[in-house]
Amino acid sequence: MPTEHTDKRYEEELKKLREEILYMGGLVEDQIQKAVKSLVDRDSNLAEVIIERDHEVNRLDVDIDDVCIRLLALHQPAGRDLRFITTGLKITTDLERIGDMAVNICERALELNQEPQLKPYIDIPRMAQISQRMIRESLDAFVREDTDLALKVCKDDTEVDQLNAQIFRETLTFMIENVQTISRATKISSVSKYLERIADHATNIAEMVIFMVKGKSIRHMKELPPSI
Repeated sequence: MPTEHTDKRYEEELKKLREEILYMGGLVEDQIQKAVKSLVDRDSNLAEVIIERDHEVNRLDVDIDDVCIRLLALHQPAGRDLRFITTGLKITTDLERIGDMAVNICERALELNQEPQLKPYIDIPRMAQISQRMIRESLDAFVREDTDLALKVCKDDTEVDQLNAQIFRETLTFMIENVQTISRATKISSVSKYLERIADHATNIAEMVIFMVKGKSIRHMKELPPSI
């Protein structure tokens, strides 16, 4: 758990950084949920609202970077604080890209909502739920310095990959059997791929948490260890 500092102003700035990162994470998580809802409910107005709200994600990315740079310049932190702040800088990059993926989902939803629905959306909402949970848990792991939770997030990525592969096979079957479905099937497959990338970004955050706390990199490992 983060330690308390004798410099109360510095402690407040670190607390603000934690809160801002969590707020940004909550915002992109909500962006994903509503982006997929706009697809499932065929709600194009909601999709447009989510696209417009992406500017807030971008603003938070810039603001949090400024906070991190100010903390580094003014306090010259070392040890745990240095790892926490530099990891925070990297996390916002992944969160901003997750926000971009939510926009991409909305753009495909706007296109798909103008055509007859190809198939019921079952696996895509499931992928979204898992991806949202991975974001939430990776940020919880960051704030609590919980490597067990971070490792769980990394392992959960496998389920998202499997669902993405399943949706790809289904949409490919549609395209082979009827060429008139190619456009819709391709867009559905794209939505699935965006969700798979979102899970990858959550995994990146979890991997950074493990490195921040343990100084151990698990990136590119063929098999994840049972514990850290």
